[in-house]
Amino acid sequence: MDGKFRLFLDQAAGRAPADLRIDNARVLDVFGGGVRECPVCVGQGRILGFSALEARQVFDAGGRCLLPGLIDSHVHIESSMLCPARFAEIVLPFGTTTVIADPHEIANVQGVAGVRYMLEASAGLPLDVRVMLSSCVPALPVEDAGAVLEAADLAELMSDPRVAGLGEMMNVPGVLNADTGTLAKIRLAAAHGKRVDGHSPGLAGRDLDVYAAAGVSTDHECSTPEEALERIRRGMYVMLREGSAARDLLRLLPAVDSVNARRCLFCTDDRQPADILERGHINSHLRMAVAAGLDPVDAVRMATLNAAECYGLRGKGGIAPGWLADLVLVDDLQDFRVRAVWAGGRLAAENGRMLSELPQRDPGALRGSVRLAPLPENPFELRVPSGRARVIGIQPHSLVTTCDIREVRTSAEGVFDFALNPGLLKIAVLERHHATGKTGVGLLDGRYGLRGGAIATSVAHDSHNIVVAGDNDADMRLAVEETARLGGGVVMAARGRVLASLALPIGGLMSDQSAAGVADTLRELLRLARTHYHIWDQADAFMTLSFLALPVIPELKITARGLFDVSAFRFVDVDAGRR
Repeated sequence: MDGKFRLFLDQAAGRAPADLRIDNARVLDVFGGGVRECPVCVGQGRILGFSALEARQVFDAGGRCLLPGLIDSHVHIESSMLCPARFAEIVLPFGTTTVIADPHEIANVQGVAGVRYMLEASAGLPLDVRVMLSSCVPALPVEDAGAVLEAADLAELMSDPRVAGLGEMMNVPGVLNADTGTLAKIRLAAAHGKRVDGHSPGLAGRDLDVYAAAGVSTDHECSTPEEALERIRRGMYVMLREGSAARDLLRLLPAVDSVNARRCLFCTDDRQPADILERGHINSHLRMAVAAGLDPVDAVRMATLNAAECYGLRGKGGIAPGWLADLVLVDDLQDFRVRAVWAGGRLAAENGRMLSELPQRDPGALRGSVRLAPLPENPFELRVPSGRARVIGIQPHSLVTTCDIREVRTSAEGVFDFALNPGLLKIAVLERHHATGKTGVGLLDGRYGLRGGAIATSVAHDSHNIVVAGDNDADMRLAVEETARLGGGVVMAARGRVLASLALPIGGLMSDQSAAGVADTLRELLRLARTHYHIWDQADAFMTLSFLALPVIPELKITARGLFDVSAFRFVDVDAGRR
């Protein structure tokens, strides 16, 4: 018999002292419901039982509530702008002990090498990072990403025990039309007995039947209770998302009842570090859901057991003998303020602070990911000879845009002139992976704000080229060139000088600096966005800009190849007078 297993049984039987006993805890039972007062003993990183065993260490819970470790069922770690170790340090103190991570962003930059980095950089952390292999790299064939991932590329990784399945299947037409490459990826996951995540905003009826029948079994893109219920009725899991930009939890909560709550999960998808430090992580979902009327036990199940069952995380999601000792101590079942967090039986965080700094892996070649071709003399010149232009229109707190036709004034040569068109901005995307020199230039609704300068960033979903917007060409050029010099990041330029910047040298997406440091820099950038640039208060200065480059969300977006009409699924000219 294995010596560790024998010792574990000896500890459970009281023949050897437990490693830890937590006294005076109110233990939430996700299996039978309710809360009971009892000690919880831990040995070898697992729960021994509920007897008052002799223990080497005793922790007094002070009558607080003990929950299973919280699970984020869908997150892009890269969207936190933090490397895996720094991300772990910011979410663990809020009770998140496991995340289901889709490295879609770094995969679009570095392909398999990017996915391997996320696996290796997260190995051995107290935060358990399970990876969903990115299914859509690039998101669409019309994009210029840094890599292309086919089923054969994913096959070498699918058998990894920390790979939980295939990431969000955004290529809905590929599924519905039985595209060979798309189906090969789905069948690869099925052959390994692993899950396929979905991404199907607005899909309904027979098309949703086909999508589910193909093996896609989750969705985090529901925006109405009706959409959520349609998916639950088809046996899918629905994730209630509450991120920094997309906030759907309260809109979807009316769909959840005491029966179907077992098919519901919580996720953040994309949440920035300042937002995490201010609102929390999955514990904030619990707080919001319970305040809105959801039963606390159902809410905790959605944050623990449901996610563990969905992704086949054996021994996670509950507090029971033999289960992993991922535990969270909270003040109560209303505010869910976290007091202590154990990961694998070891105290990792207490009173909102990590007990030790976590080691991080050298990203190596991922630091040199920005390869921008030298800019020509007038990289952002825009000709609109007809005087009628397609303009990207933005909406409050939304990733959806509109295609607005506007009258514009030009020079005698038909060139757009800022001075003649107050209230309109230029927006451009520059390919930065292979130095091809591709540059798409368009016009952006002045509602976004941005007066007196330019903002550029290498975080531009999903291909992560450099996107820049501004009210003059000179500052746009400066912001782009400084972004490239930093190796990626966010740059704010005005009147010929750089006002502020945040370097993101790992893939042009992540920093290895502390979460607090990145959060402080972001707060300063956001302050400048409001006070200097006068960015619209119903848009996020950087996330809104990043998503304007994503041609899978209607209606008009910008890529390195030009304007893309998502509804018509074709490129269109800025000059609306041209066909």
